This record gives sequence, C-alpha cells and structure tokens, in this order.
Amino acid sequence: MLSRGVYNNSRVLATTVGRSDPCTAHRRSRFPATFLVTEDARRFRRVVFERRMASGSGEEKQQKFPPQRQDSQPGREHVMDPVPQATSRDYKPANKLQGKVALVTGGDSGIGRAVCHCFALEGATVAFTYVKSHEEKDAQDTLQMLKEAKTEGAKDPIAVPADLGFDENCKRVVEEVVNAYGRIDILVNNVAEQHKAASIEEIDEQRLERVFRTNVFSYFFMTRHSLKHMKEGSSVINTTSVVAYKGNPKLLDYTATKGATVSFTRGLALQLVGRGIRVNGVAPGPIWTPLIPASFDEEETQKFGSEVPMKRAGQPIEVAPCYVFLASNADSSYITGQVIHPNGGVIVNG
Repeated sequence: MLSRGVYNNSRVLATTVGRSDPCTAHRRSRFPATFLVTEDARRFRRVVFERRMASGSGEEKQQKFPPQRQDSQPGREHVMDPVPQATSRDYKPANKLQGKVALVTGGDSGIGRAVCHCFALEGATVAFTYVKSHEEKDAQDTLQMLKEAKTEGAKDPIAVPADLGFDENCKRVVEEVVNAYGRIDILVNNVAEQHKAASIEEIDEQRLERVFRTNVFSYFFMTRHSLKHMKEGSSVINTTSVVAYKGNPKLLDYTATKGATVSFTRGLALQLVGRGIRVNGVAPGPIWTPLIPASFDEEETQKFGSEVPMKRAGQPIEVAPCYVFLASNADSSYITGQVIHPNGGVIVNG
C-alpha cells in the first residue's frame, strides 16, 4: 500500500525513500499511522530499486516507472512514484569538503538535492536555491536532510528562493549566501527547465528566451557574481546533459542550452585557470528527477531510461559523487575544462 498525493487535481502515487531517508523520522512523528501501514512497502521498494542500480542485473532490464505526469514546471519530487534516491547506504563520506562553502542552484530536488546532501556529508556548509511557491515542500525536505547530515564545524544550511533567469536575482542570492557564510568555495550551476516540441516551429521567442534564461543566462549571472567571493582553489561545476553530445529532436531548445553549457565550461575554464579556479561539468544521461514527469507524457515517463545500454534510468545519488569528485581538490586538482558522463553506458564524442 502506498500513500497518495494530489497534484493539480490529478492523483499521483507517492512514496518516501525508505528507512535511510533523513526526513523519515520527521514524517513518522507526524503521520505514525501511515508509517505503520506503509513502512514494509517502502522498504521493499527501496531494496528493489537499489538492486536495479547494480550494473549488470537482469532485473534492471524489466524496469518501468508507474505512469505519471505533472502539469507544470518545476516538477515536484515529493509526489513522484517512486521518489528519486538522493541518498545511499553505500556512500562513504571522507571529509573531502571539510570547511568549504557550497552554493547549488536548483538544489531542492533531483540531482541538486543529492549533490547538496553529499556535500553536507563531506563537511561542506551548503546553500541552495529553489523556486518560491512551486518547490516549498521539496526545499523544506532538503533543508531537513542537510541539517541532519551537517558535520561538526559546518554552519546550518540555507535555502534561497529565486528566479535565476535575471541578473538582479542572481546577485541577491550570492549576496545572501556571502552575508551568511563570508565566501563561496564551490558553485554548482544546476538549475534547468525543458519542454517538448515536435517542431522548431512550435518554439516561439518567449519560450526560447525563458529556457535560455534558466539554463544559460543563470549560469553566466551566478558565476559572474560568485567570482567576486571565490579564491584560488575554488571550483565551478556546471550541469550539462548527454543531449549536448547526441542531440534530441523533441527537446531542441533544451539541447541547444546544454551545448552552450559545454562551451561555456570549456571557455570559462581557460579564463579562470590563471586564478587557480577550476571549472568542470557533469553531463548526466536519463536520471529520475522531477523534470521527467513535468516534461513527458505518461507513456514516455513509464519507459524512461530504457534506451541506454544499462536499460534503466539512473538515480540522483548515482550522479552526485561526480560533483564531489570535481569539487574536491584532493581528488581533481589537475582537472579543469572537462565533463564527466554518468549516462548508463552511452558512448559520446567529447
């Protein structure tokens, strides 16, 4: 049996992420009866999906998600079935980011949430952005996770609401983070939106500008303002996508923005190498995040990820360690201008 949520007047099955979820204790205290009924089901679903994460499993070939769709963006993680995995019992932190201050855009859900959580486990003080009124619950859930993951010496995490498509908003976010923590050591440009279109003729000027503002302009603006507060040894990590390398005819404007992100990463790396600031990127393949049910129809969502060699979608926690690696000077001090490809086995041309 599964708990149910309501999204835009349509019922969507929703589960929590299981026993190891840092938010579980809080939810159990508020809804004890629900947990008595559903704890075993949630635990079982967690075990099944962790097994599918094992490369080479015959089970992963059978993966299908329950049909679901969300009618607006940004999507909501807490109504997804199953809820994306932002944590893993197998992740072993090693204080790689102790004493660092990290700012992650779009950190309330999906890959951003997993990155924030791993950063916190590694000792970083973490701030993230989210979209006000659309992502309040996801942001509060993530804050709770980060507070429970916070290590000794790290400051309390903060969540900053903002539409990052505009320069003044990005400046305000950076100022708020610097006022709270004094500096920025790691900037993760991760916020994104995407919309399907069968033809380029369906993409008008307003939509094109909106997608580029979110996916490209914000990366420029956030970096521009953050650099004033970054020193030698700092790191910028940009989220691009596998579609930048192989294309996607249904996501033409999104694909164009992700290609721009790759070029932005390479050019910025060359510009900042003299200042001792490294710039790299991560190009995920099909990852189970709120962007998926908010972008695709029920049939597409159900078989999402089945086209890659591993025959399944990835989970955010399978991507987040790439960001830890690139943020850690102990691990990647000689790496800049590069992109990591956690994509389920898709071979891409750099």
